[in-house]
Amino acid sequence: MKQSAEMKKQSSFVAAILLWLIALAQLLRVLFRVEVTAGGVNIPLWVSILAVIVFGALGIWLWRERRA
Repeated sequence: MKQSAEMKKQSSFVAAILLWLIALAQLLRVLFRVEVTAGGVNIPLWVSILAVIVFGALGIWLWRERRA
């Protein structure tokens, strides 16, 4: 049982780091004003701002869960 709880903490840590890396990539897109086009449609910067907030918050949530 203890190994299962420890494995959960490790997977939460890895997931939190991945979410923060995605949030960082989106933040860099906003800061450097990189234009992204998908299927001929220009993706606005506000989508990346929303992604920074969502992925950052999910990463924090997982980090806090891991510490509990």
